[in-house]
Amino acid sequence: MDEEYDVIVLGTGLKECIISGLLSVDGLKVLHMDRNDYYGGESSSLNLIKLWKRFKGNDSPPEHLGISKEYNVDMVPKFMMANGALVRVLIHTSVTKYLNFKAVDGSFVYNNGKIHKVPATDVEALKSNLMGLFEKRRARKFFIYVQDYEEDDPKSHEGLDLTKVTTKEVISKYGLEDDTVDFIGHALALHRDDSYLDEPAIDTVKRMKLYAESLARFQGGSPYIYPLYGLGELPQAFARLSAVYGGTYMLNKPECKVEFDESGKAYGVTSEGETAKCKKIVCDPSYLPEKVKKVGRVARAICIMKHPIPDTKDSHSVQIILPKKQLKRKSDMYVFCCSYAHNVAPKGKFIAFVSTEAETDKPEIELKPGIDLLGPVEETFFDIYDRYEPINNPEEDSCFLTNSYDSTTHFETTVKDVLALYNKITGKELDLSVDLNAASAAEQEAA
Repeated sequence: MDEEYDVIVLGTGLKECIISGLLSVDGLKVLHMDRNDYYGGESSSLNLIKLWKRFKGNDSPPEHLGISKEYNVDMVPKFMMANGALVRVLIHTSVTKYLNFKAVDGSFVYNNGKIHKVPATDVEALKSNLMGLFEKRRARKFFIYVQDYEEDDPKSHEGLDLTKVTTKEVISKYGLEDDTVDFIGHALALHRDDSYLDEPAIDTVKRMKLYAESLARFQGGSPYIYPLYGLGELPQAFARLSAVYGGTYMLNKPECKVEFDESGKAYGVTSEGETAKCKKIVCDPSYLPEKVKKVGRVARAICIMKHPIPDTKDSHSVQIILPKKQLKRKSDMYVFCCSYAHNVAPKGKFIAFVSTEAETDKPEIELKPGIDLLGPVEETFFDIYDRYEPINNPEEDSCFLTNSYDSTTHFETTVKDVLALYNKITGKELDLSVDLNAASAAEQEAA
């Protein structure tokens, strides 16, 4: 281990694995270590016995739940937008050859006590029971504007400069009602709060276009895809990639102590009496707790069921977004459901997650609006975990820390974090202009 590396990565969570893969592909010499004897860190995937042990404290789950090893329960479950940044990263690094994807059946939004399919196009807007007749027509016009909008074609801009005009101003031009704005902003554009309304509209329009383009990709009921056997496959796929490019992975390395010189710059990592030297350190918050601050907490419930979520057209995989305004909360709530169709549970079993940014110490009460949508549940595990962000200056200490995972059930914020970190480490933007069809063969085979 007494070698010198360009970068040492600590922790094999999703973010750390993606960064390590990207840097390896760039030709950097990478050493990747983890104090655990398994991949994934906070974003690991557990079988039923491990899940039971973690949340119930013993390792004997009831027999009626089925065979333990047929469960692959992701601790940070997130769907991928079919044309989104993560899929582009997977294609850019050729990790797609290690994974099989399957389309996700449904994308829904909670509105006035009921769940509705998220309409993403002008045709769907006219069919949607989210809106009354006149509102459907107004929404249809807005969707057509978004669909036809091309950044480099001024004719499609209808006289609006979206880099200057706010989202609120564009929406008011179409006279849309608050409830419509709510589902567009939170379930289509996937904003997490309402600050987007006062920001340039270009970001929201691009997000809406991404949703619609991803939806059209597999002609399914949602814009999302998910790997068979869950996300636990991803860190391992990136580990294989890193090895192909000469990176080294070491699991089960106790301590992993980051070493600093007199000026406070990191120069290596010591484990079991050996020190590996490096120019830069990448790690999750647990490896350098003194360089992060707590910024929030995520409350979540993990539920095992033997039926799909009611009113989702029997979807075997589905996301439901409950906008904060509908719940009179400060943040949105998310429901993620997957099943044996994606090989994450035994035949006939469904796994649902309900998550939100915690506002109290009582997840059982706080998550009730989401749990109430699930119907009868066989088993529920509650959990609250802290969310951290780095407070250090990487230019001074050569340490690049990832943010903790948020409560969203899609990958858009996670990838944003990874790409920003990549830019800080390398000083360059990652080129994500890839041929999206490179990921489709495996996906369609598996669909």
